[in-house]
Amino acid sequence: MPVMDYLERNARLYTDETALIELNPDENDTRRNSWKESELIESTRFEPYRREITWGVFNEKANRFANMLLGRGIKKGDKVGIIMYNCIEWLPIYFGILKTGAIAVPFNFRYDADEILYCAELAQIDILVFGPQFIGRIEQHAEKLSKGRLLIYVGDNCPNFAESYRELVQDCSSKSPEIKITDDDFGAIYFSSGTTGFPKAILHKHQSLTQAAEMEQKHHSTDRDDVFLCIPPLYHTGAKFHWMGSLVAGSKAVLLKGTKPETILGAISKEKCTIVWLLVPWAQDILDDLDAGKIKLEDYDLSRWRLMHIGAQPVPPSLIKRWKGYFPKHDYDTNYGLSESTGPGCVHLGVENINKVGAIGVPGYRWECKIVDEKDQVVKQGEVGELCVKGPGVMTCYYNNPEATAEVLKDGWLYTGDMAMQDPDGFYFLVDRKKDVIVSGGENIYPVQIEDFMRKHDKIKDVAVIGLPDRRLGEKTAAIVEIKEGMECTKEELEEFCLDLPRYKRPKEIIFADIPRNATGKIEKPKLRRLYGAEHLVAKENMS
Repeated sequence: MPVMDYLERNARLYTDETALIELNPDENDTRRNSWKESELIESTRFEPYRREITWGVFNEKANRFANMLLGRGIKKGDKVGIIMYNCIEWLPIYFGILKTGAIAVPFNFRYDADEILYCAELAQIDILVFGPQFIGRIEQHAEKLSKGRLLIYVGDNCPNFAESYRELVQDCSSKSPEIKITDDDFGAIYFSSGTTGFPKAILHKHQSLTQAAEMEQKHHSTDRDDVFLCIPPLYHTGAKFHWMGSLVAGSKAVLLKGTKPETILGAISKEKCTIVWLLVPWAQDILDDLDAGKIKLEDYDLSRWRLMHIGAQPVPPSLIKRWKGYFPKHDYDTNYGLSESTGPGCVHLGVENINKVGAIGVPGYRWECKIVDEKDQVVKQGEVGELCVKGPGVMTCYYNNPEATAEVLKDGWLYTGDMAMQDPDGFYFLVDRKKDVIVSGGENIYPVQIEDFMRKHDKIKDVAVIGLPDRRLGEKTAAIVEIKEGMECTKEELEEFCLDLPRYKRPKEIIFADIPRNATGKIEKPKLRRLYGAEHLVAKENMS
């Protein structure tokens, strides 16, 4: 059934129970300060740094937005974009779009003005909903964006090129619109990360959204007593579909703004959170601050926290070993996925498989996996090939891009572009991105393996291994290394540490610098290759 039915059920059964809490520790946040208690919908409670809504109010807000859209001529198959920071309005707006039969199109809040315009035109959106932080970016292309589109502003002091969300919905009915929607109807468009160029628009049916929600609840046994802490941006499939486990369970969730260790632990303590999804950098920061004595566990009530899980990127086994040292009673899980598979979970470790830390896991709920070579033949167990997944969460297509679709969808299988291997127990291990593999002197070198090894060094906070041009070898390995705060480290020290690696895997160059990561925690290797690849070529030219 469509995920909106779960919202309707929760509003009926758990009307006055808390659904969402917005927690914002930043006293100077302009969006938070712009809302007045008297202007919030009835039953919404506002406290300093904190707002919450019940399941009943959540559903009413979604219905009001849906009825407003229908009144403005939106119909099944139309597209409504959202570009907002995480806030308590985000999910009701998203569900309001779905209730009309229109397609929800979340935008990455890091997009600049040109990227916003590009994605609006790529997805052919009819309406764009935006928050206060995006006024400047929208204004740059307001004339083009408003041509044939309605721009809706969520906040105070509505700019003159948009219409006010609050004014548009205040007199709309809170009753559910009578629009019949099936699992075969289109539900959402998500954009690829764009790390290899401009984003592609990924089209999903409602079946994908329901699959992701039900799978998340099943994988993590989310029940009515759980409280999920959501920190990553809701535009991303990972954050939203991890939250949808709470939707299926009818349980509470906290939307936290802020990623500092004390902010995360403080939210878990105050709101009695039980399930927390972290990105690798945030988990690393918590551990580093614990090691340095900057935070102390005894200052927080973490007694209800039962599960920490990580996804969106390869997870160093050394990090989980350190984590279990501080949190020995925590269940741990990791999920693998991509926006083309409706986010995380098509491969799933499972909390019962802590002995397999380092693996991404086994096929998730209702999913199949295989590993193939360049001729599309399934490889032998233990051999490296491209990971392919198949299941009810696979995208329909790249919207208006049949050529790109044909490259990754074959006979119902999604070719992920990730290189993986399967061990004798049936567990899949991610080796690297297909495009990140370094070919040096005819040898395939997988950067993740080197990164996992180097992260064991007690002075290294983060590391990214890339290939740089080399006249003799074609490519050579270079390690970009970020050292922990307050520590000093030399190239010679790291070169000696890497002697335990096979000779062909040892970094030929070590560069000390910060590691750039995108909003979902992935290392931005194309950016590193552009930066250091160009520097390398310039240096060679100067020497010749």
